[in-house]
Amino acid sequence: MTTLTTGTDTLTRDALTVLQPGFLGTTAPDWLLRRIGEGLSSVGLFGRNIDSPEQLAALTARLRSERDDVLVAIDEEGGDVTRLEVRHGSSFPGNYALGSVDDPGLTRAVAHELGRRLAACGVDLNWAPSADVNSNADNPVIGVRSFGADPQLVARHTVAYVEGLQAVGVAACTKHFPGHGDTNVDSHHALPRIDVDLDTLHARELVPFRAAIAAGTKAVMSAHILLSALDPDRPATLSPQILTGLLRRELGFDGLIVTDGMEMQAIASTYGIERGSVLAIAAGADAICVGGGLADEDTVLRLRDALVGAVRTGELPEERLADAAARVRALASWTQAHRARGAVSGPGAAVQEGTAPGTDIGLVAARRALRVTPGERPYVPMDGAPYVASFAPVANIAVGDETPWGVAAELERLLPGTTTGTYGTPSVDAVLGAAGDRRIVAVVRDAHRHPWMAEALDALLAARPDTVVVEMGLSQAEPRGALHIATGGAARVCGRAAAEAIVGL
Repeated sequence: MTTLTTGTDTLTRDALTVLQPGFLGTTAPDWLLRRIGEGLSSVGLFGRNIDSPEQLAALTARLRSERDDVLVAIDEEGGDVTRLEVRHGSSFPGNYALGSVDDPGLTRAVAHELGRRLAACGVDLNWAPSADVNSNADNPVIGVRSFGADPQLVARHTVAYVEGLQAVGVAACTKHFPGHGDTNVDSHHALPRIDVDLDTLHARELVPFRAAIAAGTKAVMSAHILLSALDPDRPATLSPQILTGLLRRELGFDGLIVTDGMEMQAIASTYGIERGSVLAIAAGADAICVGGGLADEDTVLRLRDALVGAVRTGELPEERLADAAARVRALASWTQAHRARGAVSGPGAAVQEGTAPGTDIGLVAARRALRVTPGERPYVPMDGAPYVASFAPVANIAVGDETPWGVAAELERLLPGTTTGTYGTPSVDAVLGAAGDRRIVAVVRDAHRHPWMAEALDALLAARPDTVVVEMGLSQAEPRGALHIATGGAARVCGRAAAEAIVGL
């Protein structure tokens, strides 16, 4: 293990310390290792960096061969947003499925097992859970990433998730403060605006964050959203009123404040990532997340130099940058201590109380989350290979379109010969032609948000009333079909639970 490069001044080290960049590839590039040696204290991982648990463990070990206190972060929500299992789909249902069960013990057990797998691979900071109250069912970016629309339900499951993760030494990063659930714009593409009064914010959006802070969440991630009642001019990530005034002083949070990805267009197209990063640290943020899209040495150097330059011109107080860097190092020390002990502490168990040792807690949770509604006639389980018609909307960037979803793979396992077609604004005649005389399983995702999808279902059910409908997003529409299955999310494990119901297991 090397020490910090001799001659790197304190200001430059602090500027590197507050960055959480990504990189390309499944091995650590030389430039990244060099910058870790100079003071870079955090690295963010994405699906592009992961092939297998063994490869990931080797990668994190290589990073820590440069510095054993480097923070390795990941965006692993489970459910629809997975990086560990980006190529096959998650073994864990997401927040909406867990919230629909409403058993905090189950949520704690799922987060505990997810955290255990992260820790085993050397990951010690998870940019999760989402504590957003999904008060707008048409929200294009949160949806099933939220535990639900009830603030108290979201609060108790956020607490359980934080406890489960942190019991195995993986720091939780509760997001997206002060709440992204009432937006109708995806901040990856533009700046969302929420125009509700302070009483509503305190009674709704802030309830889960207060609970997470009380539960000891180690980090909080800011949202790139404009809340006019709190700051009419700057989004939360860049707002001293929101990060310092509300989160630090009023809510009493003393941990690490992490920004959402600074290359998201809500910041990049309005302020630019360099200017945005300076404003974020000045506002009270401690760590700059960048690397979902920008993942090269040039980005790291530009942000480092922007922070150093802002201190030297007096725009950014040196004490504020030093304080931010100290908070990063403090969290790194906490995770390092857990790794050194190799012990599990606090609430949470590998499986939920009452389940047998070795239980697949993800599958248990997915089965419990399933909501199955029969049609007017008795449902006859399938015993022959069906045709799966997948009506696929464009996935938001947080979820990505590289992770497989649906029920076809799981049905093929149970009913060999199952085939599938993927449709966007489909011709029902094309579906019927492809299906022939086989029974049809229509798979949708947030059908209430896509009129073309609802219209296609209407036409398909009129022609083939024995069609099974599987909703893998928010279940907002009236159940329909010979069997209607709401999974609460599109994780692989949710598809398996749905396939079992289709064949009558």
